[in-house]
Amino acid sequence: MSSLANASPTVQEPRDVFTPPVLYPHAGTVWFVGQRQNVTWDTSKAPVNITNKIGRILLRQGGLTTPIILADGFSILLGRTEVTVPWVLDGDDYQVNLFGDSGDFSDFFTIQGST
Repeated sequence: MSSLANASPTVQEPRDVFTPPVLYPHAGTVWFVGQRQNVTWDTSKAPVNITNKIGRILLRQGGLTTPIILADGFSILLGRTEVTVPWVLDGDDYQVNLFGDSGDFSDFFTIQGST
């Protein structure tokens, strides 16, 4: 027990949460099943010490995040990553959810081509 009492605290650098706005897809965008698309986001205001620089993009429908992972393991500082549009039902209530430190949603957009 005495070794724990004498232990020095670990000094951690302050970290900032980075929530970059999604630029594409935006309102009016139409994706087709099977296409390759670039998801883009604004990195111009990225802080120096980001809590989590590893990104993940999930698909949302009707305001709910689905388990469909569109991309994973990329640097959030890149500002873009390419995804393949999955086979999903046609709809105009899709969004992408960009995760790094926290989640940020795109505008609603349309996916077509399942029928």
